[in-house]
Amino acid sequence: MRTVVSMVVVVLVAAVLGGAWWLFLAPPAQTAGGPGAGPPGGFAMPVEAAPVTVAPSRRELTAIGTLRSNESVIIRPEIAGRIVEIGFTEGQKVTKGQPLIRLDDSLERAELMQAEASLAFSKSSYDRAAELMKRNAGTERALDETRSKLRIDQAIISRVKTRLEKHTMVAPFSGIIGLRKVSVGDVIAIGTDLVNLEMVDPLKVDFRVPEIFLAAVRVGQPVALNLDAFPGRQFNGEVYAIDPLIDTAGRSIVIRARVDNRDDALRPGLFARVILTVSARENALFVPEESLIPVGDQRFVIKLLDPPAGAPFPPDAKQAKTIPVKIGDRRQGMVEILDGLTADDTVVTAGVLKVRDGMPVKAMPAQPPAGAAPASGS
Repeated sequence: MRTVVSMVVVVLVAAVLGGAWWLFLAPPAQTAGGPGAGPPGGFAMPVEAAPVTVAPSRRELTAIGTLRSNESVIIRPEIAGRIVEIGFTEGQKVTKGQPLIRLDDSLERAELMQAEASLAFSKSSYDRAAELMKRNAGTERALDETRSKLRIDQAIISRVKTRLEKHTMVAPFSGIIGLRKVSVGDVIAIGTDLVNLEMVDPLKVDFRVPEIFLAAVRVGQPVALNLDAFPGRQFNGEVYAIDPLIDTAGRSIVIRARVDNRDDALRPGLFARVILTVSARENALFVPEESLIPVGDQRFVIKLLDPPAGAPFPPDAKQAKTIPVKIGDRRQGMVEILDGLTADDTVVTAGVLKVRDGMPVKAMPAQPPAGAAPASGS
């Protein structure tokens, strides 16, 4: 009885192995008349397939940044004095050279009048001494003394005028003036903070990326900013400077971009989520991730080809061809193909383990995930 059971088991195993060989390894059946002798027949392995997708490809890095003024300065006096006039409205735009704050300059104006009078006398004295020298009636000493006095008075005039100019503080560039910290009548010392001035169009944004991306970042790359203060709105800019010094504390690269702010919506100090585009291709090729066959460090896909002319393939069958590919970025279940495929190709996405090179296969529509609801039309 044991012998009979053993023989039955052996026969069953042999039958299973033979069926598996016929199903997976046997070559396509030939028609009786040979290639081209009659309508094709045989078995085609059913597989799921998908065409190569053409879409824009962007390699992006995300970072956290802070907006900064394109130019920023705090107005401070170079001399002490009493404020007699404020020539701006807080929070409003000012132009380059516009007077902002004026100090009492009555003493300096009096000194200037005195210096001008002394200069006029010195000039007359020098002219007389020069005329006398021409007539051989004067001395070299007298001429030198009057010339020296003239130059001293000219220097005094220049010094007084310079001090007089410092009594009026003007805007060094056009921008938006901040909130003043002083009032008319205040007596201020040298270096007192008076008011801040910000140039907000354009703005700068500083952000950091890990040092491993040093070879990928460069001047001219586009950036996109998302801010909590403006949900749903994106602001665009461009990288214009990269710090040559790597931050050793965080092992990061400090990058600065310029962002347009013509409508004055943005303000310095805002927190921003920065998206840096390091590479972009408009007509990149994508295939589903499940179509990839990893073999060591290489990646392969099975491409569907038209069968050779006269080959005994079943109707609507394709020929399987395994080819190596070079992959790029991955996103949302898709992988970019850098080399190995064209936009007209179709690849196997399910059933790759049952397919061999040259085998006839029949592409079936991809099945939706279990439990997935069918998409409803609008």
